[in-house]
Amino acid sequence: MNVAESMTLRGKLLVDEPMSRHTSWRVGGTADYYYIPADLADLQMYLASLEPRTAVNWVGLGSNMLVRDGGIRGVVIAPLNALKVLELRDDGSIYAECGVTCAKLAKFCQKNELTGGDFLAGIPGTIGGALAMNAGAFGSETWPFVERVRMINRLGQLLDRAAAEFDVAYRRVSQFPDEWFAAAYFRFAPRPAGKGSNIRQLLDKRNDSQPIGLPSSGSVFKNPTGHHAAKLIESAGLKGHKIGEARISEKHANFIISSQKTSAADIEALIDYIRQTVKQKFDVDLETEVRILGQESS
Repeated sequence: MNVAESMTLRGKLLVDEPMSRHTSWRVGGTADYYYIPADLADLQMYLASLEPRTAVNWVGLGSNMLVRDGGIRGVVIAPLNALKVLELRDDGSIYAECGVTCAKLAKFCQKNELTGGDFLAGIPGTIGGALAMNAGAFGSETWPFVERVRMINRLGQLLDRAAAEFDVAYRRVSQFPDEWFAAAYFRFAPRPAGKGSNIRQLLDKRNDSQPIGLPSSGSVFKNPTGHHAAKLIESAGLKGHKIGEARISEKHANFIISSQKTSAADIEALIDYIRQTVKQKFDVDLETEVRILGQESS
């Protein structure tokens, strides 16, 4: 990275930043560089300053990622509370930058009497992450409400792409090389007269069924076709199972809980053990919803 150029930027550059401070599991080694942009224009300048071979990763709320104990080489971009523009446009669409939280977008829809966005309140992440994985909750997903997205590339250039340019599936979205989601334009329908928001009811439902308040990443595995991952893991007798200081939640079997002594290696070993056990007992392959990044500890 060209550090000399980065000194003219308005954002904050951290060196050897512990990723345990930025992930919901509270584990992970250090990132070589951790950049918090001042705004989108500042991020454009920063990306343009990087050497072409520098690896670029992104972190929002850190709720859907496991950073290995050896840390992340290259740069981590942190748009949370930085790329935060959220606007209702004259044409009725909502423009949201990638650092806006899903919960904030849900409340914005509620405030503007728009329907369809309540489910976003149950996603513990940012718009950038929701776009990258077609995040969903309570039977709804992100991309059906996306009209177009604003991408940013390695040169810091912005370009708009229509939603139809992406191959979207369950918890998967195709990617263009060296492009990342900077923002999106959403379309939600007007809320019918007399129909209120059900955000509170959805959050109560989530709190009743999930270990809210404990360090986890949310759902670890995608639901295989025709199955529920949590039910398979529970039926395999794995609730409460531990490897090192990582354990499967007794409340929801698709959650792994960490503690102050947990390592990323503990969590990854438990993920592998769950996958192997479910395959052996039910001949079903579990695929992780969680992204695993970085290097193992040497």
